[in-house]
Amino acid sequence: MSDKKFAVIGGGSWATAIVKMLTENLEEVGWYMRNVFVKEHIQNQGHNPNYLSAVEFRPEQLRLTNDINEAVRRADVLVFAIPSAFLLAELEKLQEPLQDKIIFSAIKGIVPETGLIVGEHFHKEYGIPYENIGVITGPCHAEEVALERLSYLTIACADEKKARMVARNLSSDYIKTKISDDIIGTEYAAVLKNIYAIAAGIAHGLGYGDNFQSVLMSNAIREMRRFIKRVHRMKRNITNSAYLGDLLVTGYSVFSRNRMFGNMIGKGYTVKSAMMEMSMVAEGYYAAKSARLLNEKNEKKIRTPIIDAVYNILYEGKDPKKVFKKLSEKLD
Repeated sequence: MSDKKFAVIGGGSWATAIVKMLTENLEEVGWYMRNVFVKEHIQNQGHNPNYLSAVEFRPEQLRLTNDINEAVRRADVLVFAIPSAFLLAELEKLQEPLQDKIIFSAIKGIVPETGLIVGEHFHKEYGIPYENIGVITGPCHAEEVALERLSYLTIACADEKKARMVARNLSSDYIKTKISDDIIGTEYAAVLKNIYAIAAGIAHGLGYGDNFQSVLMSNAIREMRRFIKRVHRMKRNITNSAYLGDLLVTGYSVFSRNRMFGNMIGKGYTVKSAMMEMSMVAEGYYAAKSARLLNEKNEKKIRTPIIDAVYNILYEGKDPKKVFKKLSEKLD
């Protein structure tokens, strides 16, 4: 598997970070993005003008394209790193088959139109076997990859050889990787932690302190464990970095767009105004609705007070102060 060709689908900060990681190990990396100007800028200037602009690439090492079909055609391994809300629109452009590809999702969200995590979407909608589907999760912020600060990734796939192959090609002096066979659980964890990061941001915006934040995160990991156990029961250690570690970095980091979004909501921004001011998508916004709907379909609902609180604020327009006062009485 050492001669597999990689292509990254997406032009945002996480896609840029993944391309940087891959170029540490591969002679050539395919890279698809919609924006023609950005593609030409990278070709001419060697860096992404919109995201992680300090990262310098050697353009001759990249196979840049604005045609998703070209990127898919040339690659064996596809790494999807676009916001989940835009995934269907990009896939609708595809004419090339995906059945013979290895697909890894670096998307930390639920596909809004189907209510499925990305791996399940590719499996159910495209018939791709789970052995050819994987997940790339943190704890890892794109901004710290750009700075080459020591970071950790978990690579999950049902096929251990494929997981190790992708892990090897993402590893470097500043990127440490481990593998997992919990493809469903790690992907749900990557989705849910964004909701909890919004909650942490709302709490900060409302003026709650570190003491409350620690209790909130403690309850969040237990809520995550209940949720994941219901959707995919298997033996897992929820305190591993792919679950708890990713939750903590997303809930506390200044680089977290979901925490930033929540902070704006807590300070009084409307959902629409907060979205307009941010230049990046807060995946937790879409995840809150999908997680709520998924829970409502269960015969026996999972107890999810934090998800419910975030949903009530974002989608039902309830007062964050009142919602968090009630939430504080449910935490322990």
